[in-house]
Amino acid sequence: MSMDLDMPMPIAGAAPTQAVTATILCADCGAPIDGMTAIDAKCYDCFKLTKDISQGIQREATLHFCRDCDRWLQRESTHCSYHRNFAQILTEYPKRTFLFLEQLILKHGAHRDTINIKEAKDGIDFYYSARNQAEKFVDFLTSVVPVRVKKSSELISQDSHTAKKSFKFTFSVELIPICKDDLVALPISFAKQADPSTLQTADISAPVYWRAPFGALAEAKDLVEFIVMDCDLVGPTRGKWVLAEVEVARASDLGTNNKTYWARTHLGGLLHAGDSVMGYMLSGTIFNNPEFEAIEQSHTYSSRIPDVVLVKKHFPNRRRNRKRQWKVKRMAKDEGELLPKKADQERMDREFEQFLQDIEQDEEFRAGVQLYKQPKRQPHPDEMSVATTDDGDEDGPQVNMDELLDDFDELTMEDGE
Repeated sequence: MSMDLDMPMPIAGAAPTQAVTATILCADCGAPIDGMTAIDAKCYDCFKLTKDISQGIQREATLHFCRDCDRWLQRESTHCSYHRNFAQILTEYPKRTFLFLEQLILKHGAHRDTINIKEAKDGIDFYYSARNQAEKFVDFLTSVVPVRVKKSSELISQDSHTAKKSFKFTFSVELIPICKDDLVALPISFAKQADPSTLQTADISAPVYWRAPFGALAEAKDLVEFIVMDCDLVGPTRGKWVLAEVEVARASDLGTNNKTYWARTHLGGLLHAGDSVMGYMLSGTIFNNPEFEAIEQSHTYSSRIPDVVLVKKHFPNRRRNRKRQWKVKRMAKDEGELLPKKADQERMDREFEQFLQDIEQDEEFRAGVQLYKQPKRQPHPDEMSVATTDDGDEDGPQVNMDELLDDFDELTMEDGE
């Protein structure tokens, strides 16, 4: 018996459809290329040789590099720093105090490592690329003037893969808020160490001052001109200072009344009858000051408060803003948008003129300043020769020409006359 069995038969699948490409030959080299993607019927290598895809794109530029602060100049005419870390020093200061500090900084080159110096609302910012450079500058400030320093840090960026962090370190440096020739009322604890009526002096260190800081009763702008009527030497001598009792009258009272005041002063060796002297009028003046109120209420010191405190000899015949034979250097600072108003500029000019007068009149003060010879202006060939004189200037202190240095132009400084 035979049986027919259905045996499995293989069924051939449908043949895959292959993509049809249009192959052409390169118009330059004859190489086969895909005609669907080719541009200008050329292969990639031939197309590179004949077409510039970067046409119209600037491939070259001039970059200006500052040799002083190591920064690049952007198109917006501002320098950009490539440093990741920098330290900013905020200096809060009385203007006349900083004028002297500025000269110390220039004399010792303490600003050499700065990448920028910028005027701020309450001071000046000194920028550095490294923390140790800022700390070095702060150490210099601490060594030459009484300051109080506060340190802070701010995280700028952090790499989560390497755990590296970038910080901005800020050193806030506050100068003592007292200027030369200011009137102060010492706390009674300090008054026992110093006595102006006997020429006894005392030094107050910065840590001691900042534990119990005190401000000024009056500033140099409040000085009053007096005329010396009589001067009697009465006491000891300390260097150029001689203790004397002086009778003075306010210059504004002459011809109006005969009111005079007696004052004990250290200027006995400099004053004579008829001289002018600048001082503070305490009689009839109200000071809103806790240290002065404590002296007024003291049984020991209240009777010692004088009517007048004489500060320095005055030369009324000397012209202001006259042409000097010397000048000082100024630091080049970025004023930014903080341009001074007209009233502020006039006040700054007065303070700078007072600073120059202090240099002329005080040899010890002048020792911390480098003075440079004022270059003589070359007259124009067609300019008429006119003789000028400085009437009245010879009676005041003069700067010796031997103290002046030759002026060499420096890129980081400006002239101050």
